[in-house]
Amino acid sequence: MTIIAALALAVSACGGDGGGTAAPARSVADPTKITGEVTWWDTTRPDSEGPVFRALIGKFQAAYPGIKVNYVNVPFEQAQNQFQTAAQAGTGAPDVIRAEVAWTPQFASLGYLQPLEGTRALDGTEGDFLPGPLSSTKYGGRTWAVPQVTDSLALVYNKRLLREAGHDGPPATMEELKTFALDVKEKTGAEGLALNVDSYFLLPFIYGEGGDLLDVAARKIVVNSPANVRAMTTVAGLVSSGAAARPAVQDSYVNAMTAIKEGKAAMIFNGPWALSELYQGAEFTDKENLGIAPVPRGSARAGAPTGGHNLAVYAGSKNLDASYEFVRFMTSTESLAEMSAGLGLLPPRLSAFDRPEVRARADVGVFKPIMETAVPRPWIPEGGQLFQPLLEGYQALLSGKETPEAMVAAVDRKYRDIFKGWS
Repeated sequence: MTIIAALALAVSACGGDGGGTAAPARSVADPTKITGEVTWWDTTRPDSEGPVFRALIGKFQAAYPGIKVNYVNVPFEQAQNQFQTAAQAGTGAPDVIRAEVAWTPQFASLGYLQPLEGTRALDGTEGDFLPGPLSSTKYGGRTWAVPQVTDSLALVYNKRLLREAGHDGPPATMEELKTFALDVKEKTGAEGLALNVDSYFLLPFIYGEGGDLLDVAARKIVVNSPANVRAMTTVAGLVSSGAAARPAVQDSYVNAMTAIKEGKAAMIFNGPWALSELYQGAEFTDKENLGIAPVPRGSARAGAPTGGHNLAVYAGSKNLDASYEFVRFMTSTESLAEMSAGLGLLPPRLSAFDRPEVRARADVGVFKPIMETAVPRPWIPEGGQLFQPLLEGYQALLSGKETPEAMVAAVDRKYRDIFKGWS
C-alpha cells in the first residue's frame, strides 16, 4: 500500500486516450525461449517485503533463462514522481512498474503505459480477478495493467489489552471504538487508539457516515456535505476525548505502528501490507495476540476503502514480449499465492485464495470479506490529486486550526481548482 496522501501530483494536460498500440494477439510457441531484459521498479519495503519478490524473480529467471530481470527497489513515496519524470524525458523509465492503483489511470491518460489487450500479460486472467482491483486497471475502455495486490483497511488490535480493559472482542461501531479506547486508557495505561494522519486512513470515517469525495457520474464535488461533517466530528472527538492519542502531523504512520507493536496503543487502522511488520513487534511474537476485524461502522455502514498495486508496462519499453511474460508470471495464481503466504498480502485473484498456503493464513482470510464490500475509489486521471487537499484538511482539523465544517469547506474549495467545470 500505499501511503497515498503525500504523493498527489498535478496531472499534465494531454490529448489522446493513452499510451501505445497494443501488440496484436499472437501465440508464442515456446514462451520460455523469449529473450530480453526487463527492468522492474518495485515499491515494496525492501526489508520486510522485498525478499519474497526477489525470490519470485529467481524462479522467473529459472523458467525463462533468456530474460534478465533488473530489480530496482524505488521508495514508494518517490516512485510516482520519478516514473513520470523519466517517462516525460523518454529515458530512464523501467519496463515494468509496480503502480499504486490511483497512478494507473493517470499514467495511462498521459500516454506512459502500454495497453495490454491481446498480450500474454492478460492470458488466462479472464474472470479470475476480484472486480474492485480489476476496475483500477481500466481507463478509456482499455486495460493498462494487471492487479498484483489488493488491499483495504481493517481495525488491528491487541487482544490482551482489550481483555484487560474488559472487552473480549473488538468494537463494531465508531461509538464503541471510542468507548473501548477510553476503557483501555483508564484500565491499562496504554493509549486506546493511535491514528494515522493520512487521507486513505480518513476514508473509513467518511464512507462510514455515507459520505464521499466525488460523484464521478454526475461530475459533482460532494466533499462538503453533512455526512462528511459528521465524519470529521467523529475523528476530532476521538482526539479531544482522549480516546485517541493526539498524533504528530509528521511520521504518524511510523508512530502508530511502533505504539501498537510495543503495547503502547491497543488499536490502529491498517491493512494487510502491515502484517509482516506487525508480527515483528514484541506484542505479537505470539501471533494469536493480533486481532483483525472490519473497520467499525459509522451511522451508515462499515466503509473500508479499496487500495492496492498493479503491474504496468511502460509504453516506451524496448522489451515488450519479455515484459508481458514477466507481468504474467508475477500475477499468476502461483506467484500471488506465494506472495500472500509469505507476507500476508491480499491476492487479487480468486484462484489464489483457494490455494492451501493462502487458506492456511487466517489473517488473510479475514480481509477477503472486507474486500468484497470495500468502497471503490474513483479511477480517473485526477484521482491521485484528491488526497493532498484532504491530508491538509485532516492536519488542520486535528491541530485545532479548523472545525469540521471549515475543514470540509476548505477541501471543497481546493477540489474546485482541480475539477474545473464540476458542480
